[in-house]
Amino acid sequence: MKETIDWNQIETAFLDMDGTLMDLAFDNYFWHEFVPGKYSKANGLEYTQAKELLIGMYKSQHGNLNWYCTDYWTETLGLNIAALKREIAPRVSLFPMVNEFLDWLKTKNKRVVLLTNAHMDSVDVKLGETGIEKKFDRIISSHQYGHAKEAEQFWPILAEDERHIPSKTLLVDDNIAVLHAARHYGIKFLLSIHQPDTTKPRQDTEGFSAINRFDEIVDELAND
Repeated sequence: MKETIDWNQIETAFLDMDGTLMDLAFDNYFWHEFVPGKYSKANGLEYTQAKELLIGMYKSQHGNLNWYCTDYWTETLGLNIAALKREIAPRVSLFPMVNEFLDWLKTKNKRVVLLTNAHMDSVDVKLGETGIEKKFDRIISSHQYGHAKEAEQFWPILAEDERHIPSKTLLVDDNIAVLHAARHYGIKFLLSIHQPDTTKPRQDTEGFSAINRFDEIVDELAND
């Protein structure tokens, strides 16, 4: 079903990166297949044993800032996580219509901010691979604030650092916990992604409006 957004009411667009602008398949492959392979070789473990061990570690940090921190995992696992991401950077892929959507936002004089939980090491790898860095007015990682976007503490800090009017702001994010936090804070326009990882089934968006492609919310792009 097509989602309708009144763009005349929106001044600022906060856009997530992984699972929103870019296919989360990269991250899931990296953490659940590639890193376990490297960890098993570095530690003399069977692959399945290494994977089981790492999944337990991931779960222990899920939802907090460590989960998104390349420095934390580099120290914890004894692997250079940023370097490993660069090793498979060609796997990074934008979702369809992302470039067109970002360009359209600029033609409409919207302030466009990349708002991500990813560590800047990861951001640099992915923006370098996709070439979309210059399409944003600003790039913000939650690591700058010391709290993940899911945390209620994140939003007041953002409000001080990146001035915006919540009632005139759109957030697009595949993370449902983030959308709940943003709603609680007061962001008016909230949108999720049906299928953040194209290799996996659609997610339950818990009542939040969601899209498959950005041309679903911009008539000019849909008519191209």
